[in-house]
Amino acid sequence: MPRVRVTKRVDFAAGHRLGNPSFGEEENRRIFGGCHNLHGHNYELEVTVEGEVDPETGYVIDLGRLKELLGEIVLEDVDHVNLSADVEWMEGINPTAENLVVQIWKRLFGSLDGTRLVSVKLWESARNIAEYRGE
Repeated sequence: MPRVRVTKRVDFAAGHRLGNPSFGEEENRRIFGGCHNLHGHNYELEVTVEGEVDPETGYVIDLGRLKELLGEIVLEDVDHVNLSADVEWMEGINPTAENLVVQIWKRLFGSLDGTRLVSVKLWESARNIAEYRGE
């Protein structure tokens, strides 16, 4: 059977404050600027998986099921919360888009109904995107 990649995109809203606790307030403000203040984003999360097309359903994975899994594994924890304070699996991690996309990958890896996780992309804004492929 052919191997095909499929992608699901979901969104969530969350706040965060960028900073490094080992830096002083002045250095955090110099490095992170306004992002050192508590602020929020309307994120878009794109997850691509790969697998064989099921000859009976024609699916690699049911995209409705993939949406449910994303909800259970990621969105329930990150939607409408403060990523800097409220997400256990982000504790002690500066909640940049880069760090967040890696942590999302770790949560999803091996949990997507027999498909292979190919990439996780996170749009923090229309201009800022982080992508991780498990490298």
